[in-house]
Formats: sequence, structure tokens, C-alpha cells
Amino acid sequence: MMKKKLVVLTGAGISAESGIKTFRDSDGLWEGHDVMEVATPEGWRKNQELVLDFYNKRRQQLKEVKPNLGHYILAELEKDFDVHIITQNVDDLHERAGSTKVLHLHGELLKVRSIQNRDLILDWTDDLYTGDLDENGHQLRPHIVWFGEDVPALEEAIEITETADYFAVIGTSLQVYPAAGLISYTYSITPVFYIDPKPIAIPNIQNKVEVIAKIASEGVAELRERLFEIENIS
Repeated sequence: MMKKKLVVLTGAGISAESGIKTFRDSDGLWEGHDVMEVATPEGWRKNQELVLDFYNKRRQQLKEVKPNLGHYILAELEKDFDVHIITQNVDDLHERAGSTKVLHLHGELLKVRSIQNRDLILDWTDDLYTGDLDENGHQLRPHIVWFGEDVPALEEAIEITETADYFAVIGTSLQVYPAAGLISYTYSITPVFYIDPKPIAIPNIQNKVEVIAKIASEGVAELRERLFEIENIS
């Protein structure tokens, strides 16, 4: 029997439990930095060294943290569902937990790309410096979608969302577009589960929304219970 398709949109809340901080928790600061200085093309042009140092530190931090229960349960759900994770996070915690279908909307911390060719992407686990060049002699930059840049993976994310049997939103404020708009691409009959300790009202949605007002790991455990109940999985 074909597995039902579960599409999950995850945000910073699911990684926060692993110790990765979110900039929205501290008045627009991300690890002490104004996001406009470290997460915009303008910031890159203004102070390349600062931006490179910032992401080098984030990369090192990522090596010190581990997936949490929320990540692991989503991976385990692949036994019973066709799980597709669309994440706003740039860490690799979903992959390390065992999820096999992960689409990163905002890029990946462990990759870099050419400033001249955004399709020239390299795996990168060490520090990145001025003078680290692509095969054509162009500077490499973090493979991160900064504020004001296009989201290349958006079309694929929309296609995945349109065919969801279930759609879950975990640990995202639904404030960052275009990711927050993905929910509008579900069919109106598609059940939506919204996991967040401080849920907000979702505007302009016709779907039945089941709110689970818990932190990500607890909420994902409850999501599993609800899906098993609906699908009569023991």
C-alpha cells in the first residue's frame, strides 16, 4: 500500500532545543550581531571578513550540537509515511537524525558557493576565508540565502507541498516569507498540524488546523500519536 505523504515545514524552533540560537529570540540580533550585517548582500559587500567569521563560528558550533528527539521522531516516521521535510534551517540536524528527503529553503551551513555562479556549490566543513576560490578563480561565499535574495528551492517546495496528504508546521513563526506562504499551496482538505509553544493565528487558511502548543520535541511526539490514530497504525 502506498504511504501517505507527510510534508513538514520546520523552522528555528526545532533546532533551538539542540542549542542553536535564533535571532528572533534576541531583538533582531543573531549571536550578538545585527542580521543586516551578517545575512544580507549589503553586509557582505560592506564587511566580508565579518560575514565569513560569523559563519565560520556557526559552522564550528554546528559540530558541537546534536539532533534532538524532534529530529529523530521525524526520521522514524519514514517507516510509515512518505516524509518530506522542507526546512528554513541551515543546519544538517535533520540529515544527521536520519531523514532522507530534506529540502533546505535558506541554504546550508556546510556548503559554500561561487559568488559568480550560484549553481557551483561545494561541500565545506572547515573555516572559509577571503582567498578561498572556486575553480575559475572567484571568491567562495556561504551557501546561505540572505535577506533580499531569491529562494531557488521555492518552486520545488511548492511542488512538494501541493501533493501533501498531511502538512505540519514545526517551530517557525510563519513570519518569514516566502516560506510562510507555503501553507497556502496545500489543498483545502489537507489536514494541517501547527506545533509551536506560542502559536499565532494563521491568516487566510481554509484547512482544518490542529494546534499543538508545545515545544518541538514534545509536539512532534504528539503529532506522531495523532497521525497513527488517524491512519489506524498501531
